[in-house]
Amino acid sequence: MTNPLEEKQTHQQIEQIKTDLRRAQQEGQLRTERIREIVRDAMAQVAGEVKQGSGEIQVLAKEALTVVIETLQGRGKEIRDDLAASVEGIIDGISHARRDAINQSQTEVNQLQAHIQQQEEQLNAEIEGTLTELETDAKSSSADVRAAIESAVAAIQESEEATLLRKRYAQLQAQLAILRANLAARYGDRYEEMKRHLDDAKAWYQEAQTKAATSEPGAMEQKQAEFEQKIGEAGAAIARKEKQVKQILKDLLHTVVELVKDDKGSR
Repeated sequence: MTNPLEEKQTHQQIEQIKTDLRRAQQEGQLRTERIREIVRDAMAQVAGEVKQGSGEIQVLAKEALTVVIETLQGRGKEIRDDLAASVEGIIDGISHARRDAINQSQTEVNQLQAHIQQQEEQLNAEIEGTLTELETDAKSSSADVRAAIESAVAAIQESEEATLLRKRYAQLQAQLAILRANLAARYGDRYEEMKRHLDDAKAWYQEAQTKAATSEPGAMEQKQAEFEQKIGEAGAAIARKEKQVKQILKDLLHTVVELVKDDKGSR
């Protein structure tokens, strides 16, 4: 269902595009870069205000391009570059608004992650403190009781469940880091940011590997080898700033998802 408020916002931005284009034309400033800026600013304004998936962004994009075509009639060969600039402005405007939303969400995720880590550290400290206290109290007991308690404490600290939980946490962090690298690739060629996220993924993957059981199934070893190969390819592509890095990172994300899925199924 169409939202009247969103329709009004779209209409206002179309009128703004018309006004800005005419003004630039009158002032002799109707250059390719200026056209891109006018369209980009209008798209960013609407994309930042309307509900995602409402369809208003697509409506504005089509109407904006129509307005540009109508305004630029008679520009001859220049119109090809002008229309290309308009399309770039449309995509830049949408991307700018969505990047802001993603950055805000990322900040919230980071805060939540920090809170989870704090809670985890507190939980570990409380457990370790309790176990230490139990061991201390056991010193005043008989040798058999003391040995039994120390054995129980050691068993808990080295239990498969505790190791598996830490491994799962590291796997999740590796997956999230690769997802962040994909977002960075999707919304612009920000190679340094992609590299940072990929380095994080490597570190978390290595952390997960240290928590792995000593005997992994053959199929799992193959999946892990495939993941290591793909993360190496992604790192090399980012270093060379290759255009196909988006597809490589997409494949890498698929690989790590399948790796974690199969790992869970093998337990």
